[in-house]
Amino acid sequence: MRVLMFPYLAYGHITPFFELAKKLSDRGFSIDLCSTPINLSLINKKLTQKYSSSIHLVEFHLPNLPELPPHYHTTNGLPIHLQSTLYKAITMSKPQFYEILKDQKPNVLVHDVMQPWAAGVAFSLNIPSIKFCVTSIAMCCYFGHFLLKTGVEFPFSALYLKDYERDITRPYDVEVKEELGENRAIMLVNSSRAIDGKYIDYLSEIGKTEILPTGVVIQDIAINEEEMEIVKWLGNKKENSTVYVSFGSENFLTKEEMEEVAYGLELSNVHFVWVVRFPKEEQVVNLEDVLPQGFLQRNIGEKGRIIERWAPQTIILRHPSIGAFVTQCGWNSTLECIEFGVPIIALPMNFYSDQPLNARLIVENGVCVEMARDGYGKIHRGNVAETIKDVIFGGKNIGEGLRRKVKDLRENIKLQREEEMDGVVNVLKQICEKNA
Repeated sequence: MRVLMFPYLAYGHITPFFELAKKLSDRGFSIDLCSTPINLSLINKKLTQKYSSSIHLVEFHLPNLPELPPHYHTTNGLPIHLQSTLYKAITMSKPQFYEILKDQKPNVLVHDVMQPWAAGVAFSLNIPSIKFCVTSIAMCCYFGHFLLKTGVEFPFSALYLKDYERDITRPYDVEVKEELGENRAIMLVNSSRAIDGKYIDYLSEIGKTEILPTGVVIQDIAINEEEMEIVKWLGNKKENSTVYVSFGSENFLTKEEMEEVAYGLELSNVHFVWVVRFPKEEQVVNLEDVLPQGFLQRNIGEKGRIIERWAPQTIILRHPSIGAFVTQCGWNSTLECIEFGVPIIALPMNFYSDQPLNARLIVENGVCVEMARDGYGKIHRGNVAETIKDVIFGGKNIGEGLRRKVKDLRENIKLQREEEMDGVVNVLKQICEKNA
């Protein structure tokens, strides 16, 4: 049973594809994972001997464009002004993808919803295809409703956009329309019915699509954590006493936002681990130049730590000293947080994404509080400090309540995980057998 998997060229998309590939490999499938060489070089480092014979990496080469050298054949570190160029280069590569499918001869293609054209290429070769949505189904449900039910009020009040988000997010309509596409037979989603079952059902109904949750697949990192300095530092902190702050690998704070978050952390008087990142073209940055004067001297050491660029997020999240996660609510980070039973403090950063609606979804689940911005969408240090203090020090109605609910949600996900994955496996087997 051969499956060719074709994720979008974003690490946040490739990771769940790779983790799903391992799950399918464990159940007897042979996987071809197709991406650009720069992305595959990262996956290759994580491809253990256990999967070396069942997961094969297939190179997907983009055309040579002067403004898009090979190190930009990924969204990781890609300047914002080149994002449309990358998407254009991907669609220009249809002929090459045709040859890849023709050579590999998979029984089925599993492609990213952000690459709907891949289904057409597969169809021309009589290869069946299935979409895989690695972002929140709530986002697809929200925008899908307004596309498919024009003039009808959205039936779920928990999902909404704020005024400063609405104008920015509207272009997502086009992408969701592409994601739903003409081929609406089956779509996989990296989620669980325990999180968003009613949204899965509603989108299935209005989109005439069979939606199968994979049971939540998250990144599995094998690191000797005992030797990590950050783990030793966390080991000296009390249970649930420390806040972890990270806004993902592709969201970058302005200098003003950096200062407000920094002052907020300082005013909260809570232990913190803060991951700070800058765009690739700004990698050589002196932290003292972007943080408030004296912040590092006053706070870094016993009280807090700053990690630049990469952090072992899953290892940090599962440490018992972590009492909350301040996150942009990217879907992978959200799922990791739930998996390790950590309350979420939502601070969406990219309004042209699923982040705002992810935040509302997990607030509805009772495992998150959303940090307030002002009417213009700006962050204020007072809100940062008060929200963190409420979650870390709050009593039964806030901190303890969030911790209890996130642990309950985690257990419900675990109870459904095998059954949901079995549903995916059975459908893929049927397709493979028909196309053998």
